[in-house]
Amino acid sequence: MIHYCCDVCQRTIDSENELRYVVRMEVYAAMDSSADREDAGDRDHLEEIQDILQRVEDDESDRIDNDVYQQLRFDLCPECRVRFLKNPLARETIKQFHFSPN
Repeated sequence: MIHYCCDVCQRTIDSENELRYVVRMEVYAAMDSSADREDAGDRDHLEEIQDILQRVEDDESDRIDNDVYQQLRFDLCPECRVRFLKNPLARETIKQFHFSPN
């Protein structure tokens, strides 16, 4: 039997009696250029990035830098799922810090 634990609170998730939620994220560099903005409506940028990634994957699978592309996966317990959905970018957490002007 596989044991899961919440990546936020580190609590063990009982997969037989409670739901486990998976959050998947992709973070990739946006490839915008001023010359391409005129016909940007006709292009599928996500498809272009996917094509580039597949070509690079075929040639040099380990050479993509984390600055260009990252794929993340997290397991969440039901309580952390609720908190994550209320504030997925942690904006409220950032606002809680009050630094003195120096």
